[in-house]
Amino acid sequence: MAEKPEVVVIGAGPAGLTAGWELVKRDVPVTVLEGDSVVGGISRTAQREGWRFDIGGHRFFTKVPEVEALWHEILPDEDFLMRPRSSRIMYNGKLFDYPLRAGNALRGLGVVEAARCILSYFWARVRPPKDQTKFEGWVASRFGWRLYGIFFKTYTEKVWGVPANTIEADWAAQRIKNLSLMNAIMNAVMPKRNQKDIASLIEEFQYPKFGPGMMWETAADKIVDRGGKIVFEEKVRRIHHADGQATGVTTVVTGGYGPGAGAPEPSRTDIGTEHRYEADQIVSSMSFSSLIRVMDPPAPAHVLAAANALSYRDFLTVALVVPESAGFPDNWIYVHSPELQVGRIQNFASWSPFLVKEGRTCLGMEYFVFEGDETWSMPDDDLIALASKELAQLGLVPADQVERGFVVRMPKAYPFYDAHYKKNVDIMRGWLAEVAPNVHPVGRNGMHRYNNQDHSMYTALLTVQNMIDGASHDVWGVNVEEDYHEEVSPGYTSKMSL
Repeated sequence: MAEKPEVVVIGAGPAGLTAGWELVKRDVPVTVLEGDSVVGGISRTAQREGWRFDIGGHRFFTKVPEVEALWHEILPDEDFLMRPRSSRIMYNGKLFDYPLRAGNALRGLGVVEAARCILSYFWARVRPPKDQTKFEGWVASRFGWRLYGIFFKTYTEKVWGVPANTIEADWAAQRIKNLSLMNAIMNAVMPKRNQKDIASLIEEFQYPKFGPGMMWETAADKIVDRGGKIVFEEKVRRIHHADGQATGVTTVVTGGYGPGAGAPEPSRTDIGTEHRYEADQIVSSMSFSSLIRVMDPPAPAHVLAAANALSYRDFLTVALVVPESAGFPDNWIYVHSPELQVGRIQNFASWSPFLVKEGRTCLGMEYFVFEGDETWSMPDDDLIALASKELAQLGLVPADQVERGFVVRMPKAYPFYDAHYKKNVDIMRGWLAEVAPNVHPVGRNGMHRYNNQDHSMYTALLTVQNMIDGASHDVWGVNVEEDYHEEVSPGYTSKMSL
C-alpha cells in the first residue's frame, strides 16, 4: 500500500475545513493553516458580549446531495432549524418581494409605473440591449430598462462600487440566472396544474441554531479529534516548489486579524516567527492572487501581472441592538435608496432566535466597501452612529432606540468580475498546473469565483477525491450550471423535509 501523503490545507473556511475533514476520514495526515484566530472565513459567526452575528447571511440549502450529507455528518439534525426564506427590497419607502414577483412588484409601483415597466420590458424584447456581456444589458434584456433601474442598478452598484455597465454578466448569471419578468408573470397567472415544469424558489432552508460558525467550529473539533492539526494566526509567506512540484509552506505568525474581523484578541506570543511545513499535496483556499504572489521561486512577470489584476470587494457589518419590536420577518432587506450607504439589513432573529437575547433583536447593517477606503477606515463609534442614522432614515428604528453597536470587518469578501478576470485566472491556472500541479485551489477566493458555501465545499470534496482516491473530477466545472441556486424544480425534496 502506498504511503499516505502529507497534506497542508491553507485556510479554515468552508472549503478548507471540508478538505480537512475528508482527509482525516481517510487517515491522511493533514495540517490546516489559518491566518485568523477563528475558523469559518466569511462563514464564521462573530461573537460579542453574548450576541452572535452571521457575516453576510448563509442559507443552508443545496442541490448537491454530497454536501447535504456532509452538513449532517458534521452537525446532528437537532442542531439545525428550518427557517422561512424571506427577502424584500426597500424602494421609495415601500417593500417589495425579492426575488421579484410580478404581481407584488407591479402593484407596489402603482398603475402608471407598472404600465411603463411592462412596456419597457416588451420594448427590450423587441430591441434587446446590444451588449449583454455586462450586468446592465443582461438584466435589462430580462426585465426591461425601467425595472432594471428600479430594482437592480442601485443595489448592484453599492455591492461593487463601480457602474453596473462595467460589471461582467457572470455576476447576474450566477445570482439571478433563470429569473425574468416573463417567468415571474407566468408563475403569477398560470393555473397551478399547468406549472409542473416551472421551477419555484425555495420557501425554507436549514440553519445551524447558533449560526453557520457552529458548523465550522464543530468541523474543526472533529478534525483535531481524528488526529488532524489546525494552526491559527499564521499567514502563508512562501509556497516552495521545485522540479514541477510544491514541497512545502513557510508561514509567519501574525497574531490573527483582531476583533475588527470578528475574532478574539491574538493568542500567539511569537509574532514574527516563521515556520516551515513540508507537504506532498497542498489544498489552498487563500485568495488566488495571493497564492500566486507567494510562490517561491516567483511566478514570471506576466503571471504576477494577472494575479495583481484580480480585485475584490470588501465588506463590513454594523450590528445594532434594538428592541425586539423593531425586528422584521425577512432574513434580509435590500436597500435600493441611492442616498444611503447601507446596502442590506439582516434581522438576526429571523435567522435564529438563538442568535439574539430575550426582548431584543440585532439588526446587521451591511456595507460594501474597499479595504482602506473612507468607510472601512472609520472608527467603530462613527460607523455605529452612521448605521443608527441610516436605520432611522429608513423609518425602521429611531436612532435613540439603538442600545449598542458592534462592527465586524471582512476583507476580500467578494471576488470581483471585471472584463479580464477570466483571462487572468486562466493564465494563473495554466502556470500553476505546470510548476506545481500538487497545489489545488478550492473555494470562493481560492478559485476567484463567486461560489456559494455549498459549491465551495464541493470543490474541496472533489479535490480530495482526486488527490487521494484517484478520481478525475473537473473541480473548475463546479457552479457553472445554469440553474439558479435557490430555485427548485417540481419533485425535488430536501433531506430535512422528508
